[in-house]
Amino acid sequence: MADERARYFRRLRRLRASARRWSVTAGGLGGAAAILTPYAGIGLPDAAWAGAAGGALALAAWRWIDLRALAAQPAPPALDPAEAAARSRARLVAAVERLPVGPGVLAEVRRFRSRAALRGTAAAEPWARLDRAALTLAGMAGRLTGLAEPALLEAAAADRSLRDLAERVASVERTVRLAPSPARESLADTHRTLVGQLHDGVAAYEQLVVAAAGYVAEDARPTGAHPAASRLTEATDLLHGVASALAELRAVGDQRRAA
Repeated sequence: MADERARYFRRLRRLRASARRWSVTAGGLGGAAAILTPYAGIGLPDAAWAGAAGGALALAAWRWIDLRALAAQPAPPALDPAEAAARSRARLVAAVERLPVGPGVLAEVRRFRSRAALRGTAAAEPWARLDRAALTLAGMAGRLTGLAEPALLEAAAADRSLRDLAERVASVERTVRLAPSPARESLADTHRTLVGQLHDGVAAYEQLVVAAAGYVAEDARPTGAHPAASRLTEATDLLHGVASALAELRAVGDQRRAA
């Protein structure tokens, strides 16, 4: 949604410019009509000048009336700076998403911001491992079809859950640093439990990625020789046969010339 205050002032500027422009046009046409009208009477060309001057004058009057009516209205309140920044950021994100590489760029930016927010906490290392595993799985996603599709959906759900858990680990860790001594021990125990859950979850996700790689490898393994290798062997044999035939023809030609 556009800024209503900015839209109001843009419309005000356009009306003011239009009113001035039509006022100048009406003055010029009126002066020309007064100078060019002969004293003996008004002919058809003079009537055209006078009509154009009258039309421009009427348009100028309407523009001034619209301008005064709009100026009499109170201007919309200014946006809160945070809200204005959020709207500007949303428009920028929408513009980038329309580009061919936009979604990938935005995903990388979000990943970098999340990694930077967890830097220095116990969640940073498992987050980096999760990132690597998720990127590896994304590279195989196009081949995980058929029976592997449910596992891919489970992996997506686990990825979201583990990232949320990593953010909670970082939040609790920051709170432990600020908490007073009586509450610090309880929070530290909770933090250790969450860190353990995060490491176990990331390890399970990595095992899933390894299993997915094994599925892709087995699915692509041919029963015999690879078709490309068979075709290359046939082409090699054909070239050898052609070369042998050319050598024989050349030998026969040499014998005939010698005779």
